[in-house]
Amino acid sequence: MKKADIGLIGLAVMGENLVMNMESNGFTVAVFNRTTEKVDNFVNGRAKGRNIIGCHSLEELVAALEKPRKVFMMVKAGQAVDDMIEKLLPLLDNGDILIDGGNSHFPDTIRRTAYVESKAKLYIGTGVSGGEEGALKGPSMMPGGSPAAWPYVKPIFQSICAKVEDDSPCCDWVGENGAGHFVKMVHNGIEYGDMQLICEAYHLMRDLLRMSDDEMHEVFKKWNETELDSYLIEITRDILAYKDTDGSPIVEKILDTAGQKGTGKWTGIAALDEGVPLTLIGEAVFSRCLSAMKEERVIAAKEFGRNIPEFNGNKEKFIEAIRQALFASKIISYAQGYTLMRTAAKTYGWNLNYGGIALMWRGGCIIRSAFLGKIKEAYDKNPELSNLLLDPYFKVTIEAHIPAWRKVAAAAIEYGVPAPAMTSALSYFDGYTTERLPANLLQAQRDYFGAHTYERLDAPRGQFFHTNWTGHGGNTAATTYNA
Repeated sequence: MKKADIGLIGLAVMGENLVMNMESNGFTVAVFNRTTEKVDNFVNGRAKGRNIIGCHSLEELVAALEKPRKVFMMVKAGQAVDDMIEKLLPLLDNGDILIDGGNSHFPDTIRRTAYVESKAKLYIGTGVSGGEEGALKGPSMMPGGSPAAWPYVKPIFQSICAKVEDDSPCCDWVGENGAGHFVKMVHNGIEYGDMQLICEAYHLMRDLLRMSDDEMHEVFKKWNETELDSYLIEITRDILAYKDTDGSPIVEKILDTAGQKGTGKWTGIAALDEGVPLTLIGEAVFSRCLSAMKEERVIAAKEFGRNIPEFNGNKEKFIEAIRQALFASKIISYAQGYTLMRTAAKTYGWNLNYGGIALMWRGGCIIRSAFLGKIKEAYDKNPELSNLLLDPYFKVTIEAHIPAWRKVAAAAIEYGVPAPAMTSALSYFDGYTTERLPANLLQAQRDYFGAHTYERLDAPRGQFFHTNWTGHGGNTAATTYNA
């Protein structure tokens, strides 16, 4: 029998679908699962008659592969990946390639790449986005790790990934060591932000405008034909129309507590580490945390007895204002995410292609949207663009949306509908576009109580001063630091 082009370990939902995708694109795939019964059920069921080789041990899997061997691990992120690496390394030859397709934390991928390379093997950590359907029909893929491995996996990855209108693949080399998983992490953070923004728009329509789910379904249907055209708007449209067995909207029967798997949290931590204001995504993560406090919220709601007053404005105009506020906030989410990637690239020595990343996100992934084409154009025009807001298209767009954005933020605060992501996005915009912030007072306070020093407007940057504010504090200054 012909040897397999690639092996895959882990036949859960994503693993199975990736195997089917690879096979349907002309590749022979060897598969292994810790529970070997899964292998048999898969090979004799869904994969029957296809070029898929079932293996009952890692030794059998490795023996079934063409050289250089390519082993795609779809196992749970964390210790399970390290354990699998240790089991595989003795079975592989120099130059063979290990691939981690899970949502691994990027520092782990940096560490694993160095470790596997020290054993004369190659390593790839790749983000895979698109869920079950994407894995089967074409995901967005963000590979990083050992550059020498890319030519060997490129034909497979670019065959199985999603394609955009001009047939460009939604997969390209991202960068060294943990770059692929870092970009996937930021992608997931932006996904958190997008979802929260949509939920806030829904909340305003449901609780302030008192709209039915069918009415909101029609609104999202129309929005999906505007610049908001995206996968998440599309599925929200469909969710709002979906009825339970009794004919009522099923979404209104779902408990309002949201879970998370950690990638949004990691994005927030990375932003704090890099000193990048990722406020919108941070609020999206904290909103999930707040939603999980259901029992406390029920008690607090009874204690304060808040009721949202009746809306007294023009309903149709306000719906359009929500749409504009949603789009403007969405731009901020991406602007913050791209700033984080740019800053981290300097920290870790990655040469990221920002336009290419936007292209990778155009199809297959959860955050795919028409608007990503504009991001690609922005970075194609100016690869050194420091912030998306400074691109002419986004500058004009934001400016046009500001009145509606402020109107919605003000209404949310006035009527008492929580909109933390939308309002924090607006605050970020106002802060970013303010020449003089009150941080001068903050520096004075720090110097007053801790002698932390400050710079002066009338002196060159990098010169630090200390004032003896009380007259008895002395002139000794603390060591300068940035935190």
